[in-house]
Amino acid sequence: MTTAEFPSHDPAIRTIAMPADTNPAGDIFGGWLMAQMDLAAGNTAARIARGRSATIAVDGIQFLKPVSVGDEVTLFAELESVGRTSMRIQVEAWRRARDGDETEKVTEALFTFVALDHDGRPRPIPDR
Repeated sequence: MTTAEFPSHDPAIRTIAMPADTNPAGDIFGGWLMAQMDLAAGNTAARIARGRSATIAVDGIQFLKPVSVGDEVTLFAELESVGRTSMRIQVEAWRRARDGDETEKVTEALFTFVALDHDGRPRPIPDR
């Protein structure tokens, strides 16, 4: 069991942690997990911005539990707020052992993205 509630909405990404993503102790690198979170937030940002966007900040990341080789990692992304050119997206990462059913949250963070035009300059986010 876990103290947090596994989200009921669809995940943004689901992947498997592989041996190439480990540190010398055999745990998955935090940087790999953060990259997966950025991909999940980026998918959401692209849909909201209807195009190119870039990460400009990540707030509040704390690694709660390790991720092991073979774990299924599920990432959930939810829009928190939208400004004129920016959006804030909350991402949670959950793990499930390959041979089990229990899930536990391993980290979460708030990602800020800015919508970009073709020249890489901020642009307004279209009305949704």
